[in-house]
Amino acid sequence: METIQPLYDKQLKCLVCEYSFTSKKIRSRFVKVIAYDTDFCPTYNDEEGNALYYNIHVCPCCGFSSSDDFSKYFPPLTKEEIQTKISAHWIPHHFGDKRTIQDAISTYKLASYSAILKKEKHITTAGIFLRLAWLFRGKEDHEQEIRFLTIARQKYMDSYSTDDFKGTQVSEIRILYLIGELSRRISDVQTAVKYFSIVIEQQSKAVETTIIEMARERWQEIREQRDNNQDHELINS
Repeated sequence: METIQPLYDKQLKCLVCEYSFTSKKIRSRFVKVIAYDTDFCPTYNDEEGNALYYNIHVCPCCGFSSSDDFSKYFPPLTKEEIQTKISAHWIPHHFGDKRTIQDAISTYKLASYSAILKKEKHITTAGIFLRLAWLFRGKEDHEQEIRFLTIARQKYMDSYSTDDFKGTQVSEIRILYLIGELSRRISDVQTAVKYFSIVIEQQSKAVETTIIEMARERWQEIREQRDNNQDHELINS
């Protein structure tokens, strides 16, 4: 009897050049999340089952990179810009096999550039940058993690201000929480408190009560940190 492998080949067609190719995906039965960080970053049971590594599809022919969240619509002239700025410089490379964390980082960087040139929704681009930050967290590269958390937060703020998250799986309460939590992680405490407060104020009508509770916990942590800092200053004054 043949043993079922965690990875399988997904058949894809490039949205830009229409080249057909395969990209690895992990079968859901092999994906085991054992914990989540406060910004929803998953911790997997083992690296072999890290689904983050395989979210991005990279066309080996033209270099255009996307996730399942990308729309099939291209605004006028964006395909031409992608061909000029990505495809014309692309050295054929195949990311369709098993990936390392560095491979995954490379695919997300390609997808972020593709998304920007394509003028993809802010909410989609934000998710790419957030996952890039998570990958650097996995590498314990704090500087790069903060860099991409900062970009992701701005994209989430852009998404919220333009309402382009509506009709996606990301709810208003979730995006407000994420803006607050990413602000906290990049040490913008004032903005974090503002957005956590907005989330908590919606507790009477919110369906996602877990996110309300998470916002309350983060707000409490910030307040305790402030109190500890004040006590420390008094002791050393």
